[in-house]
Amino acid sequence: MTDSIYLGSFNFFRWVILHTPRPIKRTFIDLLAGVAYCIDFKHRKYAKANLDLAFGGTLDEISKKEIIKKTYKNLLYLLADFVENQGIDQKDLLKKVTFKNEEIMDEIHGRKKPVIFITAHYGNWELIALAEAARRKRGISIVGRPLDSKTMDKILKRNREQFDIRLISKYGALRPLMRELKAGRDIGLLVDQSVRPHEGIDIDFFGHKATHTTSAALLSRKFDIPIVPVFISTEDHEHYTMTFYPPIEPTHTDDIQADIRKSVEAQARITEEVIRKKPDEWFWFHKRWKIHHGEIYE
Repeated sequence: MTDSIYLGSFNFFRWVILHTPRPIKRTFIDLLAGVAYCIDFKHRKYAKANLDLAFGGTLDEISKKEIIKKTYKNLLYLLADFVENQGIDQKDLLKKVTFKNEEIMDEIHGRKKPVIFITAHYGNWELIALAEAARRKRGISIVGRPLDSKTMDKILKRNREQFDIRLISKYGALRPLMRELKAGRDIGLLVDQSVRPHEGIDIDFFGHKATHTTSAALLSRKFDIPIVPVFISTEDHEHYTMTFYPPIEPTHTDDIQADIRKSVEAQARITEEVIRKKPDEWFWFHKRWKIHHGEIYE
């Protein structure tokens, strides 16, 4: 697709979201999700392969089909909320979100050190940094992959960098992240996707070997700061619950690799736990197990 087609499609979607009554808007999103499910054979296949590997026979075929349909729907509702959040007032944004386990963050910020947030492509993940920055009125730096469309990437960047949020490209992100932590800023990383072998280590994820990024673990150990898992979920795509989980504290033994592995395994474990509770909100379209089980996507 050319930039003009991307922009035209986005502007049409944006107009519908901003200028139609809520019932019509929801019908439009549901219809669009249904069409995407029918015509997007490639990603539907990836999602089915992932679900088969992750759940095997513990989920029946009807349940897997429903999860895939809801995955398309979740992605489009995320995009709709993304549109609505452009230029939003902090108070209006916070009306959408209920925070659970806030005492975890109260204790950690009482240490007067920055924190590393980790999350997944789960629920309305785009809302997490915005909500946390608006709630704390504290700067946060997040990592993201630039979009292929330069025009759409500018729109994404503008939305993500509200409320003193800084967006760092995932390519060569480690050094910029170190600078942000040295400056006392919190950082946020998505840690659920496959990475190249030299960028991670192999861990168990849903009972199967998968690569997992070591970035958060390395930074946590180097700066002696905790990793806080945070995930966001919804029942109606209008109000969201953002849950903080107990911190993954760094360990400092003589075996650095063992320390890193312990942290990475803890990250993978909480991510899997959250996904298992409500699998329809995870981004099943990604080839998560492609390094060790690439044959399932062929």
